[in-house]
Amino acid sequence: MGARTSATARQKRLGIEVRRMRTSAGMSAESAAALLGVDRGTISHIESGVRAVSPERVRTLACNCDCADAEYVEALVSMAAAGRRGWWEKYRGSLPQGMLDIAELEAHSARMRAAYSMHMPGLLQTSDHAMAVFRVVVPQLPEHEVALRMAHRVERQSVLDGADATPFVAIVHEAALRMQFGGPEVAKAQLRYVLERSEQDNVTVLVIPFAAGAFPGAGQTVLYAEGPVAQLDTVQVDSSHGPDFLHAETQLAKYRAHLDWMERIALSSEASRGFIHAIANDL
Repeated sequence: MGARTSATARQKRLGIEVRRMRTSAGMSAESAAALLGVDRGTISHIESGVRAVSPERVRTLACNCDCADAEYVEALVSMAAAGRRGWWEKYRGSLPQGMLDIAELEAHSARMRAAYSMHMPGLLQTSDHAMAVFRVVVPQLPEHEVALRMAHRVERQSVLDGADATPFVAIVHEAALRMQFGGPEVAKAQLRYVLERSEQDNVTVLVIPFAAGAFPGAGQTVLYAEGPVAQLDTVQVDSSHGPDFLHAETQLAKYRAHLDWMERIALSSEASRGFIHAIANDL
């Protein structure tokens, strides 16, 4: 398989897991290259995600690294298997790589938990609200760029619908609920849309009111995406330069603890709906 010009976050993650499996077994890159019948440079490219690795080679490596976790190995094999191109690929070359990586992460998640302090969840935004958000960036985006981001945002939301809809827990701070992106009418419609979505069996919205006080990670936007096995969980955090993807066990544990804390101090789902309804009525 030929080298890629660049690797997606998911491709990089597979490479990291291949390297982790190899080094955990004390196998050198040279030994792995000899085992798979490739040169050492190819192993380096596989582990950096810029070269694809076949499912058969993943199985061979796992067997010779004495990896006994069958579910983990099968999850890696599934990542290595050539599948259909995701819908986000049509935006390649038009939108930043990070936006495509987020869509791919969401599409492959078994369950998602996320926390928002100042913004409404992207998966629960109306078109008018999202448009208002995209128009307050520096430097200002031209209209065709706003339209591309809008189309991409709408398609991302499909992960919450259909027979295979992904379970999603959104923890939203009161500050985010009171932000009036686009003005009062747009804000009211946005809140009512969140209420409508929260009635879905797979969508849970929990509100942290101002009165709840302090909590860890305040101010951050965090997505915790569960993989097919716990070792493949991923945390995505927003930053000014784009999304960061974290998967070291200490990082995963930290953000699980953050989200657990936030869920403990949040209102129940029923009380949260009442809280959102009251804010919408005040607009």
